[in-house]
Amino acid sequence: VQLAESGGGLVQPGGSLRLSCAASGFTFSSYVMRWYRQAPGKERELVARISSAGGSTNYADSVKGRFTISRNNVKNTVTLQMNSLKPEDTAVYYCNAVGLSGNFWGRGTQVTVSS
Repeated sequence: VQLAESGGGLVQPGGSLRLSCAASGFTFSSYVMRWYRQAPGKERELVARISSAGGSTNYADSVKGRFTISRNNVKNTVTLQMNSLKPEDTAVYYCNAVGLSGNFWGRGTQVTVSS
């Protein structure tokens, strides 16, 4: 099983980034996918969730209206489009897969929002 995040980096406040997570080694279309983040000195928090078929999404209040989660069950990818980024969005972002056969995590990608 592998979850590989990409797309992180340094961006100015108000900017955008698109994170991607490529999945392999499990039946991707059967798993709920989530993006979490963890800032220095803080607990890991759920940012966004998407159902296995992609028909249902949920977001943390802090990112509603700015972030969009989507998935492609043919390419086995999940993305997080992040707009209007704020310094408080700075964190390591993790991809997570949850299903009957397990709970899998990627290694994370750093997002830094700073001028």
